[in-house]
Amino acid sequence: MSSFEGDTPLPKRRVWSGVERTLAAMGLSGRALVIFAPAIWLTLFFLVPLAVVFGISLTVKQFGRPPYSPLLTNEDGTLQLTLHLNNYLYLFTDALYVAAYLSSIKIALISTIIALLIGYPMAYTVARAPDQWRNILLMLVILPFWTSFLLRVYALSGFMRGNGVINQFLGLFGIEPLVMMQTDFAVYVGIVYTYLPFMILPLYTNLVKLDGALLEASADLGARPWRTFLSITLPLSIPGIIAGSMLVFIPAIGEFVIPSLLGGPGTLMIGRVLWDEFFANSNWPRAAAVAIAMLVVVVIPIMLLQRAQDSTLDKERAN
Repeated sequence: MSSFEGDTPLPKRRVWSGVERTLAAMGLSGRALVIFAPAIWLTLFFLVPLAVVFGISLTVKQFGRPPYSPLLTNEDGTLQLTLHLNNYLYLFTDALYVAAYLSSIKIALISTIIALLIGYPMAYTVARAPDQWRNILLMLVILPFWTSFLLRVYALSGFMRGNGVINQFLGLFGIEPLVMMQTDFAVYVGIVYTYLPFMILPLYTNLVKLDGALLEASADLGARPWRTFLSITLPLSIPGIIAGSMLVFIPAIGEFVIPSLLGGPGTLMIGRVLWDEFFANSNWPRAAAVAIAMLVVVVIPIMLLQRAQDSTLDKERAN
């Protein structure tokens, strides 16, 4: 027999048959076993901490340990559940938090667009490069990951500070020093530089699978290169654009290190507000509410982008 089961020794087949019967008796399938480990991981390290943070967000600040009121109290044998929504109401009525959320969304969105404009040509170049150069170019893309994230941000500050490398180079030509540090420009540069590989890699994965026969057919029909790009390459690369945008936008919206090291006092992002509430003000309930609200802000664009990606894939299957 040429099948796998026919080539499998008889004792092994009996063992596997016994395992399958045991799993079937327990109501488990192979698919359930495959998703069991990630489901346990997701539950222990995401859902449970998320539930704890959400519970803290429904309490009020108090002095003591822990620095928040209990959710459940037992008075005279009666168990009472006390929930406070003041923290969430305060987030939507205080101008500081509203401005922080809007500023975070703006900075993350602009950074994602800049990363897309820079990353798309780079991914296209790598995908169309000869095989002997492709691995080298990919290694250059992921090379920054070999160093610490914090060191890369500090290196940027060394380039952009008043007496940094850029201003010293401009001084050779008699050009006045540029003010780059502690500005929104420095934050954009830091975010784009840091998360650019997350944009390039999904785009490369999508573009490298593009059928070259489609481009040749378009050229044979007389289409110019820009027309071929707009009608074939760009529509087929939309799933990669969506995936790369999600990988850049999601971490950028809650970024803390880059605004703290490169941004100025006017650079307001929700990550810094969360840090101040938790450590400076010791207001754990409000900090937890800020984190939950930020999670909701991030989940909404994820759902919209996922829906757009699914609709694009459905159209491709239909065609």
